[in-house]
Amino acid sequence: MDRRPIGVMDSGLGGLSVLRVLRRELPDESLLFVGDQGHFPYGTKTQAEVRRLALAIGRFLVRHDAKLMVVACNTATGAALPALQAALPIPVIGVIRPGANAALATNPRTIGVIGTDSTIKNGAYERTLHELQPAVQVVSQPAQPLVSIVEHGQTGTSAAQQAVNKVLQCFATQPVETLILGCTHFPFLSREIQRRLGPSVRLIDPAYETVQTVKQVLTDKRLLSAGGQQRTALYTTGRIADLQAGADKWLAGDYEQCSSVKLDGE
Repeated sequence: MDRRPIGVMDSGLGGLSVLRVLRRELPDESLLFVGDQGHFPYGTKTQAEVRRLALAIGRFLVRHDAKLMVVACNTATGAALPALQAALPIPVIGVIRPGANAALATNPRTIGVIGTDSTIKNGAYERTLHELQPAVQVVSQPAQPLVSIVEHGQTGTSAAQQAVNKVLQCFATQPVETLILGCTHFPFLSREIQRRLGPSVRLIDPAYETVQTVKQVLTDKRLLSAGGQQRTALYTTGRIADLQAGADKWLAGDYEQCSSVKLDGE
């Protein structure tokens, strides 16, 4: 039994989409979340800058006794996962490979990927998909504007649907069978995305598959918690009120702590 928390990071509020799946699938685990809203967005930053920020958050999580780190950010996974795994003394899990595995589960011929500018430019999903299934056709589309829609609490609005319609125009001429939501912000826009693409397109939220990987690693390393008083603590490098608003909306207000944090070097 290991009652230390699972650490989760994201560039902003999107990682709450992974946090809520962790809470559902691993209800005995305490969670420690850091949303780097003070440096949002990651999708327009250099790979080196994203690595620096992710490593600073990783060190914060280790200091707060996290037993495992989930990089609940596709941009940070693509830019920093190997560096985090090499630098930190705890297991580190990203979201890209689990998402690719989930997308390939039904053997589609064509897979779409939407992500931040950095994730699409990095090509991490395309490389991983072709490594796992060389014959699959991948259509990648940057969708950076959708990240701000979520961060500003505009999901479920006509502005959100208009933004989704505009960003996903390319799939009208390049249809896909499966679409990977390659940013943890995007599951909060699944209704708008499904409405634009139609019911036949299968949407992949990498969160569920990522959490199954977390569960397996905790089991293999005998790090699972066996109950007791579990807590969800939230931290932000930005405005506490913004994180609280997101957590009240997407976690139904079910958390014990919401605080600000400064990263190393600030």
